[in-house]
Amino acid sequence: MGQRILVAEDEKVFASDLRDTVEEAGYEVEGPHTGTSSALLACEGNRPDLAILDATLGGEDSYRLAHKLTEESVPIIFHTGSSGDAIIAERFPGAMTVPKPCPPAKMLAAVSGALGHRGRA
Repeated sequence: MGQRILVAEDEKVFASDLRDTVEEAGYEVEGPHTGTSSALLACEGNRPDLAILDATLGGEDSYRLAHKLTEESVPIIFHTGSSGDAIIAERFPGAMTVPKPCPPAKMLAAVSGALGHRGRA
């Protein structure tokens, strides 16, 4: 079984594209989750190897989820169309940020880089 990637994205087109991109690369996908609460619940039972998070989920920021993942040493990629990159970098210095839309090759490069020494699926 491949490494598990949590996808939290509330825009259907982006969520579907992210899921397909990481699944086709051989990773197991948890989600996509459209809200912070469902993503947090998914993490409780089975810690992901990586998380791809929209900075805003269902009208609220995803920082509560990101803090929980950071506490558990889960690498995070923020996939965002917002201009909050400076806030994300300040609050989550170890996280990567990729813009929406992100070409599949660029997203997979970010995934590979974020997983680092853990290797590919």
